[in-house]
Formats: sequence, structure tokens, C-alpha cells
Amino acid sequence: MLSRPLLVAHEIYRLSRYGRTHPLSIPRVSTVLDLCRALGWLPDDQYVESPRATAEQLARFHDPAYVAALMAAERDQDLPEADRQRFNIGVNNNPIYPEVFRRPATACGGSMRAADLVRDGGIVHHPPGGTHHGRRAQASGFCYLNDPVLGLLRLLDLGVAPILYVDLDAHHGDGVQDAFHDDERVFTVSIHEHDRWPRTGAVDDRAGGAARNLPVPRGFNDSELDYLIETAVIPLAERLQPAALMIQCGCDGLADDPQSRLMLSNRGYWRAVSLLKGLAPRVIVLGGGGYNPWSVARCWSGVWATLNGLPIPERLPAAAESMLRGLWWTHRRGRNPPEEWFTTLADTPNTGDVREEVRDVARRVLA
Repeated sequence: MLSRPLLVAHEIYRLSRYGRTHPLSIPRVSTVLDLCRALGWLPDDQYVESPRATAEQLARFHDPAYVAALMAAERDQDLPEADRQRFNIGVNNNPIYPEVFRRPATACGGSMRAADLVRDGGIVHHPPGGTHHGRRAQASGFCYLNDPVLGLLRLLDLGVAPILYVDLDAHHGDGVQDAFHDDERVFTVSIHEHDRWPRTGAVDDRAGGAARNLPVPRGFNDSELDYLIETAVIPLAERLQPAALMIQCGCDGLADDPQSRLMLSNRGYWRAVSLLKGLAPRVIVLGGGGYNPWSVARCWSGVWATLNGLPIPERLPAAAESMLRGLWWTHRRGRNPPEEWFTTLADTPNTGDVREEVRDVARRVLA
């Protein structure tokens, strides 16, 4: 059993970009590593370098023909039009870029390594993971491979079950839910913005009994997230008594993120992780969405602090502040970023009323 949490990542993410204008053109994983190190939170003995999954390992879930096409796309930086359409690679905001196979294969290797590390108990944070839209034979929603599915399958192969998967991303975790449709060994719970792409995950969608979905309204706040965790997710977990928990911690629900209309603070995410992490003896916390480089770095670094029980400083030390001031973002919000994005880790809490439609979602998923 792990004596303390481990963080799994890789340097491939430091220079890899989807393209100059793509929402994932920003630095993300590297900023978390740099910020945690600047804060003195990531000693070498808590860092694990992610392996890259092999084609054979990826075939545990993905179609071998699809994996071969993804490898060819990286090698040739192109695909025949028929393969582009068949596999959704190079179209629909899933661009062909220099690391189009190596980067997602490394994320998959990281999530499988995380499963190995928690086999006997413990906590692993894998910020590069969380590509929850990936399909068996298609790229989808910026996700070329589905590392959560492969990590969950590795846990099952190790004899760990049942497993609870909780998805906090602003977008429905459709790829993971569909991969385990009707599979009673993996129970998926997704809290996501109502009527946002991929426009799945209705409250009455239970995937044959293996899922619960909690679509939430625009303006969703910290109090409402806290309410759903305490009154819906925890009771569901208590029914399941999971042997392992995987949390997809996509932070595009933050008020500072351009890809949703939710209004969470990073403190809301940290409290959710704090409440959830004690629900199982094995815990894997992934990344996911997040399209503002400052909010991603601050949120996921705070997740790591939460997993380790580390105090959040009121003001960042000089090295951490300097690192954040060195980030860039071509989005209009990046032209004049507020000072608190450089000097603090914690957002101002966004608490408020718990609306009746949020209470109704909680009632319906427990019915």
C-alpha cells in the first residue's frame, strides 16, 4: 500500500500542442508540475514518470485498426480522407499534430500505471489523464484515446471491483459511460452542464443501471456542487461500497474557463475531491478539460495539495508567482489577466443558493 500520494506525469506535454488556435494549444500539465515544484510540494520520491502504452495495451479497449491509423497519422502527419472520416482524425477539432499518437498513448500508459500503483491501496494523481470522450474506434471531443477506460480495465484485470467513477468535467463523460454500459463492476457518475456538447447524460440515462447522470444548470456554484456531492454522490457510493474510486477532475467548470457557463471556484473542486477521496481504499484522480492555463495550473496544483493534506498559502511565493507570470494565452481573457491569477492559488469562493432544479436532480438520481 502506498504510504503517501504519488503524481504521474511526463515531459511530453511541455511542448506538445494541438495547434496554434486550438483550445488545447495552452500549456497545462507542465504548469502543474512547475507550480507544485515551486511550492515545494513535489519531491522526487512522489513523482512517477508515465510510460507510453503500446499498441497491444491500447487494444484492450481500442480497435487495432484505429490505433494503427493514429500511429500512421503521427508518422505521416496526414491520413487519407476515407480514414479521416472513418476514424474522426484530422476533422471535427481533432487535429493531426506532431505527437498525435505519442501524447494520448502516454496518457493511457499513465492511467494504467496509476492502476498498478494503487493495486494494494493508496492515492495517485494523474493530471494528464481524463480523456473521457475517446471512442473505441474514433477520436471525439479532443480525445483520441480513452485513458480512464483503460485505467479502469486495468483495475478490473487486477481483480479490483466494484469501481466508482465520478466525472466532474463540465462535459458529460460519455465515452466512459458507454464503455461500461450494463457492466455492474463499474458504476459511473457524471456531474456536467445541461445541454452542453456532447448533449448526452440526461438525468434519466442510467446506462442499463450502471450509471447516474447529474446535468446541472448554467451558473452552477460551489454550494450546489457541495450539495450534490453530499446528498447524491456519497449516498450512491455508500450503496456501492467501491473497492476503488476514479475521479475525473476536468476543471472547465471553473468560472474563469471559456468552455462552459458554470461558475465554480477551484475551492469547490478541492472540497469535492476532499469529500470523495475517503470513499474507497484505492483512489486515482485524473485531469480532464480545462482551457485557461492559469486556472488549470492553480486548480490541479490545489488538487494535489488536497490529496496530500497540504495548506494553501494566502499568497504565492516569488518562484510560483514568477512561473505563473510567464504563462501565455491567446484568448481575449488572456490579454489582461487579473492580478490574482499570478499571486494566489485559491479563488474567491462562489457560494450561493442551491436552486430547486439542482435539488431535483439529486432526488431523481437516488430514486
